[in-house]
Amino acid sequence: MIKPEISWQDFEKLDIRTGTIITASDFPEARNPSYKLEIDFGDLGIKNSSAHITALYQKEELVGKQILAVVNFPKKQIAKFLSECLVLGVYGEDKDVILLSTSLPVKNGWQVG
Repeated sequence: MIKPEISWQDFEKLDIRTGTIITASDFPEARNPSYKLEIDFGDLGIKNSSAHITALYQKEELVGKQILAVVNFPKKQIAKFLSECLVLGVYGEDKDVILLSTSLPVKNGWQVG
């Protein structure tokens, strides 16, 4: 099902940036199996995120991976962890999340538009 149409101005409110995962660790306190991620967004600094991506990714393979994330959502408390951005992905057939990334390496913090 397609979601309701939005305006260009609605889309422009999203701040989607490139970042590189610098650490990935287990997050046993999360309700759903997740990792705690530290992501380098260049001039924006390092931000934390909780990501429900354990089905398809091992922690070790995530380090150094460039991803896309929304960086202007309000921070969200998840257990004792403060998630500061939303890592973007698509849902596979089994509802497992497949991370979105760029086709070529780019600088951390570059904006999607």
